[in-house]
Amino acid sequence: MLFVFDWDGTLIDSTDKIAGSMQKAIADLGLPERSIEETKSIIGLGLPESVRTLFPGLDEAMIPEVTASYSRHFIAADQNPCDFFPNVDEVLKQLRAEGHLLAVATGKSRRGLNRVLGNMSLTEFFDGSRCADETASKPNPLMLNELLAELKVDVDSAVMVGDTDFDLGMAANAGMKSIGVSYGAHPVERLLPHKPDRIIDRFEQLLDWH
Repeated sequence: MLFVFDWDGTLIDSTDKIAGSMQKAIADLGLPERSIEETKSIIGLGLPESVRTLFPGLDEAMIPEVTASYSRHFIAADQNPCDFFPNVDEVLKQLRAEGHLLAVATGKSRRGLNRVLGNMSLTEFFDGSRCADETASKPNPLMLNELLAELKVDVDSAVMVGDTDFDLGMAANAGMKSIGVSYGAHPVERLLPHKPDRIIDRFEQLLDWH
């Protein structure tokens, strides 16, 4: 089985840091304020798509300024790295020991994902990964289709695990099974319309599913 994981809000407890960094970027550029809830709601999208969602109609020339400011604030905040959610490390290692393939599909940039994987000594841990700045942003299924092709796995032998409706929507668009986690950026009510195979409240419950 191929397990494809979202990163922020699914494996890593980073949603508050992401939302706070976006709020600081918004303030830097004098844009209208957005609440923590609003900035959490766009977690999972690529950065440009996040800005467009928060500010429909914003001049396209402003988007790189917002994303650059966000990146500066997030990198500064991430000098104190975020932790895995409880039991994530142990469960991932058990899945690998059982012979499953593991991959990441994230709204982070490639530079951002590589930085955090390096900081956590996980550069070689996952069998594949896709980032929003090198393919289509969620919920477009391209990330998943590319991972399936790269790892030579049939869609029926794969599952997407994520905390946002963008993750589960991407899985639905790819015809892939999905598992939602209840502890991330989006409430369960936003996950259910995508008909996930299961909602888990603790990461170790993933071991009961497979």
